[in-house]
Amino acid sequence: MLSTPKTGRALLLSTFSFALVLLTLRPGLADAWPQWMGPQRDDVYRESGVIQSIPEEGLKVKWRAPISGGYAGPAVANGRVFVTDYLAESNEISNNPGARQDRQGKERVLAFDAETGKQLWEYAYDRPYSISYAVGPRCTPTVDGELLYWLGAEGDLVCLQVETGELAWRRSLVDDFGAEIPIWGCSGHPLVDGDLLIVMVGGEGQGVVALDKRTGEVQWKALDTKMGYAPPSIIEAAGTRQLIIYHPEGVASLDPKTGKQYWQVAIEPAFEMSIARPMVDGNRMYASGIGNQSVMIELDESNPGAKPLWYGEPKTSVYSGTSTPLFVDGVVYGSDCHIGSLIAVDAKNGDRLWTTFEATVPDETRFIKHGTAFLTRLGDSDRYLIFSEVGDLLVAKLTESGFESLGRFHVLDPTSEAFGRQVVWTHPAYAEKTGFFRNDKELVAVDLGQK
Repeated sequence: MLSTPKTGRALLLSTFSFALVLLTLRPGLADAWPQWMGPQRDDVYRESGVIQSIPEEGLKVKWRAPISGGYAGPAVANGRVFVTDYLAESNEISNNPGARQDRQGKERVLAFDAETGKQLWEYAYDRPYSISYAVGPRCTPTVDGELLYWLGAEGDLVCLQVETGELAWRRSLVDDFGAEIPIWGCSGHPLVDGDLLIVMVGGEGQGVVALDKRTGEVQWKALDTKMGYAPPSIIEAAGTRQLIIYHPEGVASLDPKTGKQYWQVAIEPAFEMSIARPMVDGNRMYASGIGNQSVMIELDESNPGAKPLWYGEPKTSVYSGTSTPLFVDGVVYGSDCHIGSLIAVDAKNGDRLWTTFEATVPDETRFIKHGTAFLTRLGDSDRYLIFSEVGDLLVAKLTESGFESLGRFHVLDPTSEAFGRQVVWTHPAYAEKTGFFRNDKELVAVDLGQK
């Protein structure tokens, strides 16, 4: 433990003060986006009164605020936007996918007013990098009430007071657990579940670790596996809440309270790149990764259990890299890390139903490595918000029959290099009828209110 928690009395007073702020300023929390992929980590935007298409004249930009480098998307809660970045001592960056780069600088957590873009506070610390793609952090902050949790690219786990940015507690995955930082950095967004903070750590008996969210003390450890890159998530199947862990050798289900394993299905993505969250539709779960690795899993509906239905083959399925596919009504929609297009897949057998580059890199027509689009479903409709790697926001209708564009708006420029092209690989946040987007230079708020 690098520092101790606040005293109980101080924390109680802070909690009381924060509650007063909520009652005064934010009577409802339904419009929050407090963590990666939204309140339920399912990439569904449920707020009413938002756009269903983008008009020809585009959308209104509410504000822009300067920030520095990073792949971490923003989080939005209680009228504030939280984003992380890396303030490097040198702007020189060399993105070699097979080699670590040493850089000097500070990792930061920044808070902004969601309406005005005014910076409210900053938490920063010195952090040398020795990772590939050393642009900045990967993990989106996780906001839970008066506390914010965040994992830096080199394994710094911090808990901050939402209102002030003051440190509540801090741990190091390297110093406290002997964790091995993956070549592309820590990217498993921490998950709050009840009183627990669940974090991917890696190592013998500690592939995943549950901490007391108030103190950072270990509650349980589980799995002999490396850290990988995928975040933990919670599902309910067979009448049981299950913690889903996608690690470099498979998808595992655990009891979130104890870490006891229920089941595991094998899948081994290349380069240990388990990245995208396994997604559920009914009693089926889809997991995919680099190297033509994917599996459709059938979840037991009587007792916690699972079995593979089919594994992906070349020219079937969709192999996701930096973005998570969505699984809706028997169809998987995702951007493919090998071809680079958006692909729709039949969940019954893995057959590809259609493919398009319009959602990822519209000027391409054939192949592009890791072409990326971040998909967010609008409620329970067949319309989606799509943020492309070229910095465009699209509204589109996605069905098993095809892709229909309903407008496009250029939000910001791609600023990171990958495979010889400029990209923006950060998942947006959607809250308060606003889209929040970032690259390596700015955080942008775009009005999504329906006119």
